[in-house]
Amino acid sequence: MKIVRNRDLTFIPASHENPNQPGVLKKVLATKDSLVNGQVQMLNWSLCPNQSSFRLHYHEDMQETFVILNGSVVMEVNGQSVALEAGDTIIIEPREVHKMTNQCGEDVNYLVFGIATGQDGKTIVVGD
Repeated sequence: MKIVRNRDLTFIPASHENPNQPGVLKKVLATKDSLVNGQVQMLNWSLCPNQSSFRLHYHEDMQETFVILNGSVVMEVNGQSVALEAGDTIIIEPREVHKMTNQCGEDVNYLVFGIATGQDGKTIVVGD
């Protein structure tokens, strides 16, 4: 698991911009060195309703990257709980068991994309 805190990042000029007068700025959430080689499996805009969670699971060969757009959630990864807030990013490695819980008082929107390295990102539910 890798966590990227929005508050720890600064905006920098995009690579195609004039560094002295950039028309657009960016915060780098991940580079090719932090992402697995593989095929993009999915890119989803997702919703975790208030007071809900998704089931504890893992993916055999898919790395998932979550970007929290609003509110806050707790992500459990391999038994470790991590609080994430709007703007934070978490990269979950293949076979890391994970679950997201929303108890912040509002619905939480997030982006998630997955990169599979060969077996189409098969999902394995843990428990239930």
